[in-house]
Amino acid sequence: MRHRVFIGFIIAEAVCLLFFYLFSLLEIERRRPEVDARRELVRVLMLTDLAVWTEARYTRHPSQADLFSPFQDSPSSIEHFPAGSLIAPPWRGGRRGGYGHHFER
Repeated sequence: MRHRVFIGFIIAEAVCLLFFYLFSLLEIERRRPEVDARRELVRVLMLTDLAVWTEARYTRHPSQADLFSPFQDSPSSIEHFPAGSLIAPPWRGGRRGGYGHHFER
């Protein structure tokens, strides 16, 4: 009897996941004009990225921080904030983590 309840529960979850997936496909198309309008607003106002973590300033706004910010206080220390190990270095120009074409000759 227990295995039938378990299998029924799994099937019900699969049906719910399928419903949510199909609903999200419809919702994406319905909200496309709103998303495009917000992207244009962000571009016109030159807004920065979303602040995800509150630990340190270089994890709050990764695109605004330079590569040496984590090591300002102690240059030989390792990263001690968990968020610093979860985000990649910012994209700057032609290569990841570099300063791109602005400082190259």
